Amino acid sequence: MKRFNKFLYGFIPGLLFPVAFMWVYLNRFYPIDLSFIETIKQLHANKMLGSVLMLSVVPNLLLTFVFYKTDSFKIATGILLSGMLYFIASIFLS
Repeated sequence: MKRFNKFLYGFIPGLLFPVAFMWVYLNRFYPIDLSFIETIKQLHANKMLGSVLMLSVVPNLLLTFVFYKTDSFKIATGILLSGMLYFIASIFLS
């Protein structure tokens, strides 16, 4: 695992996992027949996008915990930094 302990190995999945989790969450719990982009536009108009974005970062925190426990600190730092970008965006969208 030490061989893969690089910052970008955590940063890139840290940017993609919240989007994937948001897609799964909206398809499961937001029962309308709109596309993903249209649903995002509707959430933004209702001022709920910040809350959904904050919820979508939870898998990043769990993944960060796993990599800290396996002593892959650079990967965990990359995941945490990409999560911080989502947290900052969710503050401005709330």
